[in-house]
Amino acid sequence: MDDLIGNVTDATIDEYVSSPAAVVVFGIANCEGCAFMDGVLADLAPRFNGRVKFGKAKMHVPGACREIKKRYTFETYPTTHLYGHGKLIEKREGKVELADLDRAIQSLLLKT
Repeated sequence: MDDLIGNVTDATIDEYVSSPAAVVVFGIANCEGCAFMDGVLADLAPRFNGRVKFGKAKMHVPGACREIKKRYTFETYPTTHLYGHGKLIEKREGKVELADLDRAIQSLLLKT
């Protein structure tokens, strides 16, 4: 995975949740929308230059996300979570366009 986009698992999810600003996309293999979100994260991560922590959870990997599945409900994949200082700020299901996610990050996570 790209250096700017971390691998989110049961062992690392709390690093994202407790971060001042984080975006995590929960996805599965062979999912068109999930592949789309890979590109969105790849475009956004460098733009925010470390101000926002980006990660992707591969929900299909056996044993990697058992606790995550217990903590959160997923109706569909991809599902995108925006976290700020220990709280789930927003949840978006399905594909999220780059411009929409960019605006959400700026207005919900980086507002001054």
